[in-house]
Amino acid sequence: MKVLAIRGATTVENNCREEILKETKILLERIIEDNNLDINDVISMIFTMTKDLDAVYPAVAVRELLNISDTPLLNYEEKYIKGSLEKCIRVMVNVNSDKSKNEVKHIYLNEAKRLRPDIANK
Repeated sequence: MKVLAIRGATTVENNCREEILKETKILLERIIEDNNLDINDVISMIFTMTKDLDAVYPAVAVRELLNISDTPLLNYEEKYIKGSLEKCIRVMVNVNSDKSKNEVKHIYLNEAKRLRPDIANK
């Protein structure tokens, strides 16, 4: 087994707790489902959010909505780049897997599809 990283991102329309948690949950559920992950194989999750989101940490969705309590989680503010996508939540999920890199399905939802149009619609 080896360690693989699965990337994902989504956006919200409003900086509010409910919307951030809802969209984070949807993103993680898609990552788990589309990659056929066993949650026990998840090593850690690293989240970033753009500076315009400060209502709640996205990791709260993992704890409260997905009921995952034994996985290390980190939250960071995404480096601001002029003209970059706003109200964006990004995640990198590190997993133990027998899959190859080309079998991994990275998930980009909502306006975050613009970040990786080459893989967002696969």
